[in-house]
Amino acid sequence: MEYIVKDKKLELKYEPGKGAWTYHIQIPNTKHIIGKWGTLKVSGTIDHYKIERINLFTITGQDKLISINNNIRKSINKKGGDTVTVTLYLLTSTEEISEKEILDTFKDAGVLEAFKKLSENEKKEMTGKITSLTSEDKQVKMMLKYIDQLSKKNDLKKTKIL
Repeated sequence: MEYIVKDKKLELKYEPGKGAWTYHIQIPNTKHIIGKWGTLKVSGTIDHYKIERINLFTITGQDKLISINNNIRKSINKKGGDTVTVTLYLLTSTEEISEKEILDTFKDAGVLEAFKKLSENEKKEMTGKITSLTSEDKQVKMMLKYIDQLSKKNDLKKTKIL
């Protein structure tokens, strides 16, 4: 686990008109972390409130930000300008991919219905193989392999209908 900040007192900033980023925390010493929106995720605590899989917002040449939504603010009873204690760690690529992300990918590829028709064991085996791989590149290749297999099942069903 790679901590990017541990028990650090930081300001909960308020900047009106920034949408989801109206309330945010800037994480010091993070401008060196390379990645784009959606690929950099952190988990940890803010004032002992557990957060999981929050995206880091990247601004070129600046430290990363995390958005602090209303649920978090209510739970920690803080508002813009208040100080919070933050502990965050960067999730590794094997921690980043989730079953939901796999299912979303299958949906986008048009093979989710074929996946849902598999037995529970087949579904667990498929998602388990993807999530157990150690690199994002290998995970993507495995997902593409399964998408290909599932699309062939879809094609067979369409042929039977015709």
